[in-house]
Amino acid sequence: MATAVKNGSAGENAVEMGHDRAHADFPVKIWTAAGQNNLDEKIDSVAEEIPVALVFNDISHAVMMVSPSELDFFAIGFSLTEGIIKQPDDIYDLQVSTGDAGIEVKITLSNQCFTQLKDRRRSMSGRTGCGVCGAESLEQIRLPVPSVKSDSIVSHDALQKATMSLADFQPLQAVTGAVHGAAWFDPKGKMLQICEDVGRHNALDKLIGCLSKEKLLGEPGFLLLSSRASYEMVQKAAMAGIAIVVAVSAPTTMAIDIAQKASISLVGFSRDGRHVVYSNHQRLI
Repeated sequence: MATAVKNGSAGENAVEMGHDRAHADFPVKIWTAAGQNNLDEKIDSVAEEIPVALVFNDISHAVMMVSPSELDFFAIGFSLTEGIIKQPDDIYDLQVSTGDAGIEVKITLSNQCFTQLKDRRRSMSGRTGCGVCGAESLEQIRLPVPSVKSDSIVSHDALQKATMSLADFQPLQAVTGAVHGAAWFDPKGKMLQICEDVGRHNALDKLIGCLSKEKLLGEPGFLLLSSRASYEMVQKAAMAGIAIVVAVSAPTTMAIDIAQKASISLVGFSRDGRHVVYSNHQRLI
């Protein structure tokens, strides 16, 4: 389970963050055309967004703007999709601590992984929705992604079933309207795991961390994203060995290129009654 942390940045509105609570309540005034000059006073739930520093073996590696929940999953997933570790067992210890400036996640790596990390150290300062901030060269943007080996077969009906049910499994999005979701469904379209975050990359890292801990990576199923399919999202999926990626919005040309090279079945614009297959359609029946 993720470590619960407290964020005091919201002052009196600070709340405790667990797996499914990463928002604070604020009093607001709402104007409507029907109400004219009479402002309604209500309590609005606002998504939390705070800086989270990932520190490997006492060396700060990345600072990301993250929803402060499931930070253990986030650290594991980030480590996997960035190629820092090969498996969760490469992490010997993980501690989450809160300070005045934000949250620090201290990760103790195996000596082999830490040596490899130092050899290709990448200093990043991430922002919501940005996957390459701080990269020191063009070569650092793309990781050498493996070709995904999978015989997984999924029906178009299962994709539709999952897409139409996604909103039902996003409680944080329902109350804030400000977060993305990354979900894992079985081949029949049944939801098995979902993670939410203000950043789509973070939501996916959290999900991959969760799936790896639950030994679900490599099992039949597919990934469904509430966002567009950018190259970083497909690259992360490839690093995790995910064969089928479905997004409710559009892919980019770079995402399609990576999907083709990594043998990933990429689906975009998944909506009620329609979706578009951009690569490796053979897995969809």
